[in-house]
This record gives sequence, structure tokens and C-alpha cells, in this order.
Amino acid sequence: MAAGLPQVSERRLAAVLVLLLAVTAAAAGERRGLLARVEGPAARHRHAYAAMMYMGTPRDYEFYVAVRVMMRSLTRVRADADRVLIASADVPRDWVRAMTEEDGMRVVIVENLRNPYESNLGGINRRFKLTLNKLYAWTLVDYERVVMIDSDNIFLQNTDELFQCGQFCAVFINPCYFHTGLFVLQPSMDVFKGMLHDLEIGRENSDGADQGFLVGCYPDLLDKPMFHPPENDTKLNGTYRLPLGYQMDASYYYLKLHWHVPCGPNSVITFPSAPWFKPWYWWSWPILPLGLSWHKQRWDDLGYAAEMPVILMEVLMYIVIIAVTRLARPGMTKLCYNRRPEKQNALVQWLIKMAVIVAMVAAYSIPFFVIPRTVHPIMGWSVYLFGALALSVLVINVFLLPPLDVLTIWLAIVGMLFVMAFPWYNDGIVRVLAIFGYAFCSAPFLWASLVRMMDSLQTMLERDPFFPRLGEQTQDTEFSKLY
Repeated sequence: MAAGLPQVSERRLAAVLVLLLAVTAAAAGERRGLLARVEGPAARHRHAYAAMMYMGTPRDYEFYVAVRVMMRSLTRVRADADRVLIASADVPRDWVRAMTEEDGMRVVIVENLRNPYESNLGGINRRFKLTLNKLYAWTLVDYERVVMIDSDNIFLQNTDELFQCGQFCAVFINPCYFHTGLFVLQPSMDVFKGMLHDLEIGRENSDGADQGFLVGCYPDLLDKPMFHPPENDTKLNGTYRLPLGYQMDASYYYLKLHWHVPCGPNSVITFPSAPWFKPWYWWSWPILPLGLSWHKQRWDDLGYAAEMPVILMEVLMYIVIIAVTRLARPGMTKLCYNRRPEKQNALVQWLIKMAVIVAMVAAYSIPFFVIPRTVHPIMGWSVYLFGALALSVLVINVFLLPPLDVLTIWLAIVGMLFVMAFPWYNDGIVRVLAIFGYAFCSAPFLWASLVRMMDSLQTMLERDPFFPRLGEQTQDTEFSKLY
């Protein structure tokens, strides 16, 4: 009997081991169902900076570039942590390859989480439909702490001390709600499953996106203590508020034209502004001068190889337009104008004037929409001004308008750029006043040029000797010969 005891113990031990292996395999299978696959290098550090990317918006390529620039900015500040991207399964393969092989990111491919609050998102906010994929950050259990960041952040200095924070830490840039553009978390599959359960039961969500959902998960964060990194590099437990310096709203800069955020280190800039004024848009400078900081990082790390062919083709097209309109005689005017007094009527004149106005608007609008959005601001504004000049010359020659009156708008835009980019303003208030003062002073000149242009057009419409009907012989007068 005594001799049989070891055999029973061994059998029980074997059964326990089999059971443990089965549980481990089931957990791994469950995890593989959530995380489809991982591409790129294996985990090399205990901590990670993580970002998110999903598809289905008109701005997918912009965020792809923004994520790469932001992750490379972490290398510049010597961040001692892995770079992880939580990417939806439909992110293009060449993008994933570039981020893994060229940027050294670890890309975690996931399936999009269903958003039960989709009906609460209206209009432009529908682009936030898949932001709940950010919850996958809690499944990164290979790491002790993760800093989850949005792509519209710029790192000014090393922030690795954030990995000492507790289970959840975030910044209040709004007096009542913390901002999910940057937060610290401790990965946990139990927390993740609890969040999935909250999605199933429809936990209250104020905005239908990740911001409102996480605020509902941590409603008492405002009452928690402020995070201060321990000197002995130990990790804290619990939840903490992060100092404002870890998520400096770009609007703070424009008040003083320098950083003045006394609460914590000035480490990270965020741009939670209107969607059309993100730092990577070329037109955001000089309206938002901080965009140059973002583009400087991109210039140094990635360059603009993808946009250069488009820019060169546009410049060549504008050169051709200027050459053709200057060399070719504008025959279109003979089709537009019928100089016989008996045929002149108010409707025809009104249609021609409307055509001139539409052509002027198109001359200044078309270059704006055809320039790649993420090109460098200096390059973007140069091509825009050159394109607007080329199309304005086309309008001048087609409708025989006075050049100076047509180009007054172009000159006003150039002047506005110089006023906004003037580097010696004392603060942002003086800068805004200078911009409004310039706009107020230039408005009469713009109006006068428009009036003169319409008067000149009316004179051309009423001047018969210069524009006969097609097929008719002109009567050469002394005045027309001089003309």
C-alpha cells in the first residue's frame, strides 16, 4: 500500500500538469483570437509606448505618417521602451512592413472592436467609431507598464518616468474630464475582459468614443493624488493624475508664444484642436507655428519622397499654364463676348460676370486641394502661391482683365503670411491684433480691386469695336488700331 502511494501522487501530478497545459493552451487560443498576430521584433523591454491605427477615414494616410513621426521622436529623446502599434487587420501590408522594418515598431494586428455607441456619433465625429480599439492596450501583458499615446503628440523630452505610475494615470487638460491622448496603464487581461463586458451591457458613454468610455471606467480620477516619480525607480500602485506638462495643449503656447506650463515637466505637446489644424497639414503654418516642429522631425527622419513626384508634376503643370496663356491669343473671349448692341442683354452680362467670379474662386481654391496635405509647409505654401498665380494669369488672359486688380488677392495672401510669420511678437495677443489690423487695412484695397475689375469687365462688354461676332469683318477704326 505504501509502495502504491507514489504512483497515485505521480498520476495526480500528471493530471494536474495536463490540466494546466490545457488551461494555458485555451488562454493562448483566446488571446490569439483577440490579437490576430504580432509582427516585428519581439518584446525587448519591460515597458512600451503604444499607439493605435485603424482604417476607414479620409485621413488614413495622414495618421500613418503621423504615427511614424511620433514614434521616431521617441528615439530622439532616447526613450528606453518598446514602440508598439495596435493596428486593425485592414492596415495595408506595405505600411506594416515600413513600420516594422524601417521604424523598428512591434505591430499588433487586431480585429476592430464593435462600437455599441455608434448611433451617438454624428457627422464628423463618426471618425471616432473605431477608437475603442485603444482598449487593446490592456492586452499587452508582455509589458509591466504601457504609455498609450495618440498620433498627434510631439515629445520634447524623455518621459520614461511615466512607467513608474500606477495601474491607470491620465492628464486633465479639461477641468472635468481627463484626456485619453496620453495615459499610463498596467496591462491586464482581466481588466480587458471587464471592459468588453461593459461594452456588451452598454456602460454609459458621454461621447460614443474611447474618451467617454474610459472616463466612465475611472470616474473618480479627478480626486486621486498627483503623480510624482519616486526617486528610487519603484512603481506606484493605484490611480493617479498626471501633471499637465505631460499633455500640453498647443493652445497654451499661442497665448505667450513660448511654453509656460508650471505644472510638471514640459514634455509632450498635443494638438486636440479642429481636425483641419493638425500639425502635419502644410496650411497650418504659420497659423499654428508649432507645426514646424512636427515637420522638422519628419524632415530629419522620413523626408518627403512620397509627395515629391506630385509636387513636381504640379509645378510643371503651372509652368505650362503660364507659358500657354502668355503665348496663345485668348480666342475664348470671342466666344464669350458678343459686341452687337442689339444682342446685348442683362442676362448675358450677368452670366459673364458670374463666370469671372467663379474663375477667380477656382484660381485660389484648386491649388489648395491638389497639394499633398502632409507636405512641408514651406513647400506647400510656395506651390500654392505659384499655382494661384498661374491660374490667375489664365483668368486675366481669358477675360482680358486688369492684371493688378486680379492679383491684389494674391498680394494680400503673401502679405498675410509675412504678418503671421513675423518672429518678433511679444506674445500671442499682439500677434492676433496684428493679423486683425492687417486684415482691416487690406479689406478696402480688396474691395476696390473687385469694383475696378467689374467696371473694367463692364466696359469690355460694352465696347463693340474690339470683339466682333465670329465670322464678321471688323471695322478698323483709329482707336482700335491704337489698341
